[in-house]
Amino acid sequence: MLFHLLTKYGTVLAILVIVLLFSVLSGEFFTYKNWTDILRAISITTLVAIGVTLSLIVNGFDLSVGSTVSLATISSTIAMVWFRQETVVAICIPLVIGLLVGLINSFLIVKIRLPDMLATLGMMYMINGLHLTITKGYSVYNNMPLQDGTLAPGKILPSFLFIGQGELFSVPFPVIIMFFFVITVHLCLNYTKFGRLLYVTGGNEEAARLSGVPVKRYKAYAYALSGLFASIAGIVLASRIGTGQVSAGASLLMDSVAAALIGYSVFGANKPNVLGTFVGSVLIGILLNGLTMLNVPYYAQDIVKGAILVGALTLMYKSRKVT
Repeated sequence: MLFHLLTKYGTVLAILVIVLLFSVLSGEFFTYKNWTDILRAISITTLVAIGVTLSLIVNGFDLSVGSTVSLATISSTIAMVWFRQETVVAICIPLVIGLLVGLINSFLIVKIRLPDMLATLGMMYMINGLHLTITKGYSVYNNMPLQDGTLAPGKILPSFLFIGQGELFSVPFPVIIMFFFVITVHLCLNYTKFGRLLYVTGGNEEAARLSGVPVKRYKAYAYALSGLFASIAGIVLASRIGTGQVSAGASLLMDSVAAALIGYSVFGANKPNVLGTFVGSVLIGILLNGLTMLNVPYYAQDIVKGAILVGALTLMYKSRKVT
């Protein structure tokens, strides 16, 4: 009984305890500005984690999301800085690239039948090598020197920067984007045929196939959407920092995986779900924000992330045994 309550409400209870603790230790923690900073910070992680959640739903796992984020930040800024493209083009290019990465993952996993972790791990390394080759290891920024000795002709446009830095009615625009996709994907997964068939595919692939569900197609959908959401996160990240940072998405892989796995047991769902993933992102964001305000070194925060990931995995596997 106690374990059931902990798996169902433990994450929410942990958030409340942590909020109370940090509020006592720091007077600046429980303020509107700090909470908007937390939500702004987790918006990118949540977008990546939505994609990870979709791959988990079909009983898969996408390790290439972090590198896809990096490629999206590079491709969007290159379009503007190197080739003087408009914001619409700088958004569309990484979205197409993200879908392409997802489709390649789908081909390797569904058609070639490679194990999902091995296929996406290989893609992760290839994408890392690709964006390092394109940029020669340098970040992309306004007035950067090019290989021919001239300066880059374009610049990162204010309309693009608004995506990551702007506000609507005092609410950061990335937070609005995050809530829009959390709500939209939650409704899609729980109240549409598409969402139900994704869960059926992941629940028992053979039974789903015998029931007439095109399981290969739905697995392909999941990985394509995972790549797409990683690219959306990359666009938000590039617009937030105002540059194209090489390997900017590397740290997002562990954060997004931890958020998705935490969400597995939130409210007793016992399955990957987007609302739970959002709660997991909030938990991680609050912890890291509070530790930063208490001047805990950034390298020590990885210990906390690792502990969260181990705890999430423990809850997930224990709850599976109980059910």
